[in-house]
Amino acid sequence: MTLTSKQRAFLRSMATTEDTILIVGKGGLSAELIAQADGALNARELIKGKVLETAPGSAKEFGEALAEATNATLVQTIGTKFVLYRPNEEKPVIELPKAR
Repeated sequence: MTLTSKQRAFLRSMATTEDTILIVGKGGLSAELIAQADGALNARELIKGKVLETAPGSAKEFGEALAEATNATLVQTIGTKFVLYRPNEEKPVIELPKAR
């Protein structure tokens, strides 16, 4: 999914109030973490994750890998945090601004 800059800005502003629900540690990405992200995206559409210092990669690397594994869009990475978005076609939670 391709997001417009206006849609990205909207999602970034929403993410500021979201709690971090995914934590990537020294084990890196696992099937369990991918399943957790997938389930959370189904329920919430927008999730925030954090990468610990002990993890074998950066927030950008893990955000991109999780986005690919869950068919989501990496909205933002700041420091050790990343934000993923995937619309739920059956039961939408977030209404994005219309693309022009």
